[in-house]
Amino acid sequence: MNATTVSGRKQPLIYRLPVISHFRKSIGLQRGMLVTGLVLTIAFLLTTVLAPVIAPYGYSQLSDASGTFPAQQAPSGNHILGTTVGGYDVFSRVIWGSQTAVVVIVVAVAMSIFLGVALGLLSGYFGGWLDRVLVVIADAIYAFPSLLLAIVMSIVISRGQSSFWGGILACSFAIAVVFVPQYFRVIRAETIRLKAEPFVESAKVVGASSIRIMGRHIFKNATRTLPLIFTLNASEAILTLAGLGFLGFGIEPSSAAEWGFDLNKAMADASSGIWWTGVFPGAAIVLTVLGLTLVGESMNDLNDPRLRGRKSAGGKVPGGGGGSDARTGAQAALEAEARTL
Repeated sequence: MNATTVSGRKQPLIYRLPVISHFRKSIGLQRGMLVTGLVLTIAFLLTTVLAPVIAPYGYSQLSDASGTFPAQQAPSGNHILGTTVGGYDVFSRVIWGSQTAVVVIVVAVAMSIFLGVALGLLSGYFGGWLDRVLVVIADAIYAFPSLLLAIVMSIVISRGQSSFWGGILACSFAIAVVFVPQYFRVIRAETIRLKAEPFVESAKVVGASSIRIMGRHIFKNATRTLPLIFTLNASEAILTLAGLGFLGFGIEPSSAAEWGFDLNKAMADASSGIWWTGVFPGAAIVLTVLGLTLVGESMNDLNDPRLRGRKSAGGKVPGGGGGSDARTGAQAALEAEARTL
């Protein structure tokens, strides 16, 4: 009996979804890590959706009916997390910053997945000179310092513009360029492994076209690890976005709230004992990245039957330790890639 059947019957679709299926397989410390990560991630997403309701002020608001906000005011009844040197409400900036982070994650990772999967399928299936050229380009990008590459791309794309979508697209493109080689390498290696499988050979025998084989037979099997990679890359995207903002290549405060930029402006406050302008944006980054990382690492552990085997008292691996369950898709992808390099 495999992981998708119970008593010979196929489990409902909801039980086979990535996070839910991993939760059902987890116990003990693994479940604790997964639940903690899910709580932090769900809180982050709820904050994003409910930002207009939660935030008392706009991200660039400097005054209200009572007058202009005081600069560097300590936490109080009117400003529960204090104000920045520019007079912005810290709590509102932290809440609105979650929206900026989500938009950048969605745009950057979507572009990365689209380009990485498409190029990986073409490179792995057709091979030859196309494969060698794409592998060299991907390795060159992968070997380049990611943050430095993101800074260069941000400068080239934004050209000093600080509009909301201009800054969002600049950061997203910069992050996407860094992530494309990761998706490319995994999908390429999986495609190389899968195209030698009997079901692909059978499709060729019956006259199926290359496009049909890649789209119908290889794509579905080669992308099983994408939810895991997406989860891990989402946390990397937040750190890259924060790094760009901290170094001054992010989004201006008049265009959107961004945690890294707020940390940059809070550096001068630390020496004066003004701690609230830097602690809360920093805590938002740490908690969000921690939540996404815990979810990703828990999913990675639970995909490995050797780690998941702790679930049974006798240390037996669920599913009998069959050959098809002996390794995860990501591990097989890396092994296949190593054989082709």
